[in-house]
Amino acid sequence: MKALKVLVCIVMAVTLLACASSAERKREQENAARAASAYTQLGIEYLRKGNYELSLTKLDKALELDPDSAQAHGAVAVLYERVGDDKLAEKHYKKALHLNPKDSGGHNNYGQFLCFQGRFKEANDEFMTAAKDPFYATPAVPLTNAGLCAKRIPDAVRAEQYFRQALQVDQKFSPALLQMAIYKFEQGAFLSARAYLERYQEVSEHNPESLWLAVRTEYALKDEITSGRYALMLREKFPKSEQAILLLEWQNERRSGR
Repeated sequence: MKALKVLVCIVMAVTLLACASSAERKREQENAARAASAYTQLGIEYLRKGNYELSLTKLDKALELDPDSAQAHGAVAVLYERVGDDKLAEKHYKKALHLNPKDSGGHNNYGQFLCFQGRFKEANDEFMTAAKDPFYATPAVPLTNAGLCAKRIPDAVRAEQYFRQALQVDQKFSPALLQMAIYKFEQGAFLSARAYLERYQEVSEHNPESLWLAVRTEYALKDEITSGRYALMLREKFPKSEQAILLLEWQNERRSGR
């Protein structure tokens, strides 16, 4: 009987030790995950600032601490895409989505990557996965990206459909408004292009692309005063932009009568 009690005590001690070890491992994993998340946020911040070397250092540390961090894999995928290492970028995009297949932002990012690779069907599938997620806060983003990707095919009709869908879910989404203005201008529907540009400038500051479009739209509508005003804004605000150079060439052509 005494031996049995000793055996029971030993078994209980081993069980308590195992529980303690399990709890300790869980705490260590939680601490590692928190540290990895902090390093990931630092890496993302450096990535936004264009400091790729520091960004990679922080993201590598995050993955060292937590190899199954979908966020870290997604961030390092974007980093590798930025520096032109497509092989590693795709590897990490796939790993991130394998770890978190419901990450709609990740599907959108991977779709952009695939589009720039010329893999349009795969890209569209990723965009649609993101856009159809009822819990995704910004479905207008992947829908607009799907439209931009369709433009690269090129498929202007499909692109317009996606831009319209984006505006159906968010009528103030400025990238889609600008793209619709561009589409209408290219179709020769200058009044519609002006209307979309007016909606665009209600929700967003002008950029070189929108100003250059506004210059040509107003000129096509015979409003040279407004066209000139937009041209002045483009020259003053974005003097070194590609659009400012195009504006100078365009104005020289107008003056020479070509």
